[in-house]
Amino acid sequence: MDVRIRPLAPADYADAGRIFFCAIHEGTRAHYTSEQRRAWAGDTIDLDHWKARLATQTGFVAVEGGETVGLMTIDGDGLVDLAFVMPSCAGKGVGRTLLKACEAWAAEHGVSPLRTFASKAARPFFEANGWRVVAEETVERRGVELTRFRMEELLAEGG
Repeated sequence: MDVRIRPLAPADYADAGRIFFCAIHEGTRAHYTSEQRRAWAGDTIDLDHWKARLATQTGFVAVEGGETVGLMTIDGDGLVDLAFVMPSCAGKGVGRTLLKACEAWAAEHGVSPLRTFASKAARPFFEANGWRVVAEETVERRGVELTRFRMEELLAEGG
């Protein structure tokens, strides 16, 4: 897979919404019910929401063959918030490449530890990349309960 990583830009909002929507509705089917996926991602892509959300995000996108296929965001407190790839790219190294970009950004900015709230589907990915579960949590989205995992990674000194 020939993937190029570049900084996330506010103009990526439509791609971010598409990737999130597809990753939730298709990529988490084995882990969450249809009702849970709809509560999490909605029934349609809310472009206004994504435009506003990306205006304040720092992160990276993965581009393959001119198509944006993944995104990952990180903030100055080390929160990896949006970590999603198109289901067709799952397991092909896109997520790992995005995570490495976020880790490099964190090391460059002196941010550690990194933390995230991982879904049941994302937990194995983060564990395979050296993260550990701090706690299992239940959150409510639109009146529906979802299980997620608070996870963290301590970056090695020097990256």
